[in-house]
Amino acid sequence: MRTFTNSNARNLEEAVALAQEARREGQAVSFASGGTDLLQLVKDRTINRPGSGVPDVLVNLKTISGLDQVTSSGSGVSIGGLTTLTALSRHPRIRSEFTVLAEAAESVASPQIRNVGTLAGNVCQRPWCWYYRNGFPCYKAGGNECFSVSGENQLHAIFGGGPSFIVHPSDTAPALVALDATFRIIGPEGERTLSGSDFFVLPRQDAEHENVLGDDEVVASIELPAPRTGVRSTYHKVMDRDAWTHALVSAAVVLEMNGDVVREARIVLGGVAPIPWRVPAAESLLAGQRVTPELAAQVGEAAVVGAQPLAKNGYKVPLTRGVVARTVLGLV
Repeated sequence: MRTFTNSNARNLEEAVALAQEARREGQAVSFASGGTDLLQLVKDRTINRPGSGVPDVLVNLKTISGLDQVTSSGSGVSIGGLTTLTALSRHPRIRSEFTVLAEAAESVASPQIRNVGTLAGNVCQRPWCWYYRNGFPCYKAGGNECFSVSGENQLHAIFGGGPSFIVHPSDTAPALVALDATFRIIGPEGERTLSGSDFFVLPRQDAEHENVLGDDEVVASIELPAPRTGVRSTYHKVMDRDAWTHALVSAAVVLEMNGDVVREARIVLGGVAPIPWRVPAAESLLAGQRVTPELAAQVGEAAVVGAQPLAKNGYKVPLTRGVVARTVLGLV
C-alpha cells in the first residue's frame, strides 16, 4: 500500500486551500469522502486524475459537518455530497417524491459499500474499464489510446464513444439527470452551479475526465427541484450478477402524468455511454399519450436509434430496447 498524508478539512473552503497548498509543493492530491473507489485506486496504484498521479495527500472531507444532510424545502431538496447511499435510499421524502433516486442508490454494490459510499463519490467515481484499472496507458490515464476498441469491449459504450469507449459507472447519475438535478461545486474561484447535462462530459470533449470538476473542486451538494403533481419515477438495472457490480444497462425514467396521459417524460440510460445518456427521441413519443404495450415497445426502439456497438457488446442494443420498454410500461 502506498503511504500518504491525511489532511482533515474543517470546511470546503479549507479543503480547497489544503489541496492547492499540496499541489504547490509538487504533491498529488485527492479528496476523500466515503473513499470506497479512491481506496481501490490507491491500492491498485491507478492514476486518479491524469497529471497528478497516485495521491501523496488525501484531503479528508468527512471532518466537515453538515455535508451528510438532506435538507427539505418547498422548492425541493438539497442533498449534501457526503450523504451515504444507504441514508439516501431510506430518506422518506426521497423515497416518496424522488423514487428513481432512492432505487438507484439502493442498487449500488452491496450493503457494506452503501453504508459508507457517498452520493458525490458515486457520481464522481472513475471508470471501471479493466484497461484503465490495470495500468494501461489509455486516455483515462493520460495516454493516447483506447485499448477496448480492438480488445475486450463486452462492457463498453454503444453510445457517445470515441476516442474513449468507457461507460459511466454511477447508478445515481442517470437518476439525477432524469430529475433535472443541479450540482453545487466549490473551488478556488468560489461556488458555481451546473445542470447534469453540463456537469458530465463526453470523451470527445475531454478524453481524460468524465466531468468538468477541476483538480481543486468538490461537489458540495446536489439540488433537486420539487416534483410537479402526478410525477412517477423508477430505476431499473440489469447486471451480470446479483450484487457488487455495475449496470450492463440501466434506465432512469421519470413520467409526469395527467391521469393516465403522459404530460412529459425523461429517460436516461446508464451502462451504455461515457455519460448518463438521455434519449429525447424516445421521450417525445410519450408526450400526450396513454402508455400501452405497443407504445412502450416503440419507445424502446427509439431509445436505441444511433447505437454503435463494438465487436463484443452488440447484446446491449436489444437489452437496452427491452429495459426501456419494460421500465416505461411498469410505471403506469
